[in-house]
Amino acid sequence: MNQMLKDIFAEAKTIITLASEKGLTIATAESCTGGLIGAAITAIPGSSAVFKGGIIAYDNAVKTKLLGVSPSVLGKYGAVSEKTAERMAAGVRERLGVDIAISVTGIAGPGGGTEDKPVGTVWIGIATKDGVSATRFDYGDIGRNKVRDVTCMDALKAFTGALG
Repeated sequence: MNQMLKDIFAEAKTIITLASEKGLTIATAESCTGGLIGAAITAIPGSSAVFKGGIIAYDNAVKTKLLGVSPSVLGKYGAVSEKTAERMAAGVRERLGVDIAISVTGIAGPGGGTEDKPVGTVWIGIATKDGVSATRFDYGDIGRNKVRDVTCMDALKAFTGALG
């Protein structure tokens, strides 16, 4: 097993431990990672006590229908944006009734980038009872799978931070 995968599973285990200790539930809304975050979390024994589920919203219509991202937000800011990441996180938190939710939306490549949003641009959103925020990550054109892996890791770290 490569080091990145070991780190991902170690971070997922920390999340399950922290959420269990605090009696908190979690969920994910994933676009560019296509379910990797949920897969990492559910690979950990005991995850069913805290992980309620996730929505893979790769298509904008799914972001709108299942997560409540308004077409006007998508039209004005795009799928890869702070506003979309925030709405995805808030939407999955509301719909699955969890304490903390994470969302990811980005451009893994190899195509799809623009000058403002080059390949490797990712937004990670977080929604808690205290509010919603999103952070931009610029990984660069490091390859599609590497962008997805590092996004998964950074999203798991965001969960840990919110639980900490």
